[in-house]
Amino acid sequence: MKEKLQFSITYVIIAMLVLYALSGRLSPTLATTKIPYSEFKKMIQSEEFDEVTIGTTKITGTVKRGEDERKPAKKYETQKVDDPTLVKELEEHNVKFSASEDDTWLERVFLVWILPFVIFFFVWRFIAKRMGPGTSLMAIGKSKAKVYIDKDTGVSFNDVAGVDEAKEELKEVIDYLQNPQKYQRLGGKIPKGVLLVGPPGTGKTLLAKAVAGEAKVPFFSISGSSFVEMFVGVGASRVRDLFTQAQEKAPCIIFIDELDALGKARVAAPIGGGHEEREQTLNQLLVEMDGFDTQKGVIIMAATNRPEILDHALLRPGRFDRQVLVDRPDIKGREEILKIHAKGVKLSKNVDLKVLAARTPGFVGSDLANVVNEAALLAARVGKESVEMSNFEEAINRVVAGLEKKKRVMSKKEQEIIAYHESGHALVAESVPNADRVHRISIIPRGIAALGYTLQLPTEDRYLLTRSELLDRLAVLLGGRVAEEIVYNEVSTGAQNDLGRAADIARSMVKEYGMSEKLGPITFENGRRSYLMEIGFQTRPEYGEDTAKAIDEEVKKIITDAHVRVRKILEDKRDKLEKIAKLLLEKEVVEADELKKILASETEPAKSGS
Repeated sequence: MKEKLQFSITYVIIAMLVLYALSGRLSPTLATTKIPYSEFKKMIQSEEFDEVTIGTTKITGTVKRGEDERKPAKKYETQKVDDPTLVKELEEHNVKFSASEDDTWLERVFLVWILPFVIFFFVWRFIAKRMGPGTSLMAIGKSKAKVYIDKDTGVSFNDVAGVDEAKEELKEVIDYLQNPQKYQRLGGKIPKGVLLVGPPGTGKTLLAKAVAGEAKVPFFSISGSSFVEMFVGVGASRVRDLFTQAQEKAPCIIFIDELDALGKARVAAPIGGGHEEREQTLNQLLVEMDGFDTQKGVIIMAATNRPEILDHALLRPGRFDRQVLVDRPDIKGREEILKIHAKGVKLSKNVDLKVLAARTPGFVGSDLANVVNEAALLAARVGKESVEMSNFEEAINRVVAGLEKKKRVMSKKEQEIIAYHESGHALVAESVPNADRVHRISIIPRGIAALGYTLQLPTEDRYLLTRSELLDRLAVLLGGRVAEEIVYNEVSTGAQNDLGRAADIARSMVKEYGMSEKLGPITFENGRRSYLMEIGFQTRPEYGEDTAKAIDEEVKKIITDAHVRVRKILEDKRDKLEKIAKLLLEKEVVEADELKKILASETEPAKSGS
């Protein structure tokens, strides 16, 4: 509190000195020279004045400028004397005169001191607010890290599920913070930095808080983007301040979220110098990580979902030398995560979290939390006493495909096309051996562009795909378009997304996976691709035009062969296609059980056109 008061007084003194220094310079024409009344009368008689102002206590005269009109007019001031001849003399010598009231002391103080200071104060407040809450001009280089002391994080390993391997690796960090002598007696050194790597939403930040909560040590949390500001040198200053605070509170944990915002790989000569401030901040971080002593018990943790763009100097031994993968949870992990998020939710007896875990492949912790919350909101909206399985089903559909749009008006012809399209997807998925089983077919529009959807659920979590499995996925994607060709002898624009995904699979088979019989086991993709996300760095291909032509031909051949295969499947099962489409038009949604009954029935003769 004393420090704040001292800074405020400092600002006041500086402002007053500046205003005092500028008060005379800003208005040079207002400067006056005081003279005796007798001398003032002589100047009137010699016709030196151009204008005279008679006040209540003083008289001011403005001297004639002469030939140079650009020069400021000089002013003379004298004390007023009871002289009845003054006005007569001014008239005789052709001097313009007027009467006015003298400025009071209060008015002068207000205009010269108080008003400018008030303006200065509000300008200073505006700048301080733009800099952020709790930030002053004197503290701009201070760290913005949030500090959680002891149990204030409110998170333990009991609150984290689905990342058992990551928790096991981090238990060593907790053990060191609690029992440092156990490692120091043998000369061992704990890693300085632990980098949590994983896709967005997998719980990296939550896991870091859980480590601090289990170790019961101070926890400094800050985002990588908080270091870099518009002022040069601020980022480096904040890094120094953060490590200084951490050394004072050791043992403790420093956690930097979104490290890629700060630790992006440096370039040789950035155009225009736009990255210099970030690189200076990164350099300071590297220096601080080299400089502090791990024996004091300061552990640096960071999280990123883009490890491939980090600077190599950050990942070398002695800095972030231990990387912990926080991956997407498997089916058992998803069930545990659902149990945690469902603790505060009143569930119906028919809710089976194990089934829900199986129906949410690829979901991360944040997705599952959203599903539980959406299900609770849906149940509350219709006035149910508890959350039922149907609410979870609808919540999953919302997350996967978007909101239903039952009020969208569609023509009967369009509904038929969509019904045959989705029936084609479902029938091919149930006909090829390596495709995921169909869980639901719907022709109710959802989300931004989905006019219908076929939901498939895998029977198990998969980490590798064979060539035959990729070809079966291609076949399922082409099923909708081929169904339209067979029934209507023409195609619609509804297959745009399917064709794009099919082309991506075929091109990856040729360029990345070496699955082309003609080109052989060779990869043509040299760009660095993130193993956590689908976005990679596109670089110039290292092959010629002939090879590029051969790649295009192979991609086309794979898709053409899949198209022929799918057409044969649907033509052979035309009667099933008709049945599924008619059931869809009738009910709008067909579940897996109803689909299996149709497929299990005896084959009927195919019907001609629709």
